[in-house]
Amino acid sequence: MSLRPGPRAAPGARGSQVPHEHEFEPERGLPEPLPPGERMLWQGSPQWRVMARRIFHVRKLMLYFGVILGLRAVTVLSGGGTTAEALFAALWLLPAVLLAIGMAMLMAWMSSRTTVYTITDRRVVMRIGVVLSLTFNLPFARIAAAGLRAYPDGSGDIPLALVASEKIAFVHLWPHARPWRMARPEPMLCSLPDAARVAQLLAQAWADATGAAVQPVAGADPVAAQPPAASPSPRPRRAAAGGLLAAR
Repeated sequence: MSLRPGPRAAPGARGSQVPHEHEFEPERGLPEPLPPGERMLWQGSPQWRVMARRIFHVRKLMLYFGVILGLRAVTVLSGGGTTAEALFAALWLLPAVLLAIGMAMLMAWMSSRTTVYTITDRRVVMRIGVVLSLTFNLPFARIAAAGLRAYPDGSGDIPLALVASEKIAFVHLWPHARPWRMARPEPMLCSLPDAARVAQLLAQAWADATGAAVQPVAGADPVAAQPPAASPSPRPRRAAAGGLLAAR
């Protein structure tokens, strides 16, 4: 499996009874039906409200524009203007402010609606893209490590560090990329509603597929342990590679 965008099925192809809006997908979130023997363990999408807050920084935008409006009113008052004039000067900018915040929230909603993350017992699949839909297949053998950044409300992000020989451009991944990892971009399952449980499931599946040990995930419900399977990759295992971290 390659880390490049996956192949698309012919338009109108349907291989699943699950309703979805991407008609070229034979199965929801997947570029092709799962091969025999591969099982889907989990599938989900980001929460758009969480995405709006943490990826598109809507709250910070609101604070920023609030300061701008306040400064505008103070400037008018300090120049001898009346309270009504200061209020009008601030409100005159309000439509532009609401438009900017609304666009950020719309982008978060559209990103959430068009994104499907899938975890199988062999790989992670990310179908992302608002205008141009891309599908990235990330076999466990190509994932060097994973992390979990959990928040008090139970949501969180799971960044995936790829092995040195693999790389996906940051611009192709955004906003599903770990922030500030420009030289070595890391795909990220972002704004998950139950991130600790998903991280535990991913850690167990990764351990079963590669035979390597992983760290427990804090706050996750325990998953029934299974004996490690043989590594699907013929390359020698590296003890330092892999492992799902409890926090970043």
